Amino acid sequence: MKLSDLSVLIVEDDPHLQLGCVQAMQLAGIAARAVASAEEAHGLIAPGFAGVVVTDMLLPGQDGLALIRWCRQRDADLPLIMITGHGDVGLAVEAMRSGAYDFIPKPFSPDALVEVVRRALEKRALTLEVASLRKSLASRAGLEGQLIGSSPQMQRVRHLIGEVADSPVDVLVHGETGTGKEVVAQALHTHSTRRSNPFVALNCGGMPDALLDSELFGHESGAFTGAQKRRIGKIEHAHQGTLFLDELESMPTGMQIKLLRVLQERSLERLGSNESMQVDVRVVAATKENLLQRAKEGGFRSDLYYRLNVVTIELPALRERREDIPLLTEHFMLLAASRYGRPHPGIAQDQLRQLMAHDWPGNVRELRNVADCLVLGIPSGVLGAHAGAQADAAAPSLTEMVDAYERDLIAAELGRSQGNVSHSARALRIPKTTLADKVRKYGLS
Repeated sequence: MKLSDLSVLIVEDDPHLQLGCVQAMQLAGIAARAVASAEEAHGLIAPGFAGVVVTDMLLPGQDGLALIRWCRQRDADLPLIMITGHGDVGLAVEAMRSGAYDFIPKPFSPDALVEVVRRALEKRALTLEVASLRKSLASRAGLEGQLIGSSPQMQRVRHLIGEVADSPVDVLVHGETGTGKEVVAQALHTHSTRRSNPFVALNCGGMPDALLDSELFGHESGAFTGAQKRRIGKIEHAHQGTLFLDELESMPTGMQIKLLRVLQERSLERLGSNESMQVDVRVVAATKENLLQRAKEGGFRSDLYYRLNVVTIELPALRERREDIPLLTEHFMLLAASRYGRPHPGIAQDQLRQLMAHDWPGNVRELRNVADCLVLGIPSGVLGAHAGAQADAAAPSLTEMVDAYERDLIAAELGRSQGNVSHSARALRIPKTTLADKVRKYGLS
């Protein structure tokens, strides 16, 4: 939420002081409204009030301390600033104990009041923005709750998953390390009729051939030295469910041949057995490499590639969907706060600027680690020693940063295509009508 969307409610019965406070706010470009009693303020303050409250201590009827306690019960995060008489240290201490954000002793200058109010407004803007994100996350169900992001790329990924989830077709998921390939596999599983059956994951990388063979296909007792009893393999265990094979590009050639047979015939034999058994399993394979290129170079079996390439889901790198970074960060911070039993610390605008500017070689996984560090209050490689820094008063809001990034991206693409909207829409992979709307929104020509 922008600071310009917030206002100040001044509760002061002295008409001269009330007018001075309102004028000080207006001269500073801050919207302000004044009432003469706490009882009048009650009708204007609701949970999620878009602003802060400045109240005098001495008021007709309910006093300022009572108003602070009442407000704290309604909205514990609402910043309240107490105006106290000169030398009323005891009242100031009591106000802070009751939950006041700050206090200002009389007499005070307009500049001093504006400075305290600005700080309180910045805190309130961030609190309301986080609350809005939390509400958005809580309202997300289904695919939107699993695959976070409103970017066109993620909307396409969710749409494709929705189209094929309940189909028995095998799926190839391609994306850089850390983009969330297993999350896609789990989404395909949970949104299919197989959801009540096992989701079985296996990483094909760094596993010796014999061990991988046993892991995938299982073995009979005595099949090899040390095989003292029958073992059910991953494929058989995933019967009527989903088998997720990560780092498929590292699977040995011999295993590729055996996997191809399973995909074609939907049957397997355990090691040491001559009996073939039917399996009903949906295979989701993930890779970070170009398997077609690997197949052309002889590093991967082309028949297995084409067997799996019926449906391919391309996951974008995080740097290609930066507009999703604020929402992802808040999502991961909420998860971390719950996991570590820590309070949610919020995030300052300068931190968001750093996150939006980072290149994210580790993609979403790297961002999740940064969110963990923020919740734990420790420096991270991205934010460094500034993990606890506060935003400066002139920092743009989250919405302004996202809009600025989107505007620059569109302007750059229009420049490359010499203003051709059709070409730019294809390059940005969004509908032409959507791009035209954004061109008008940002005043681009």
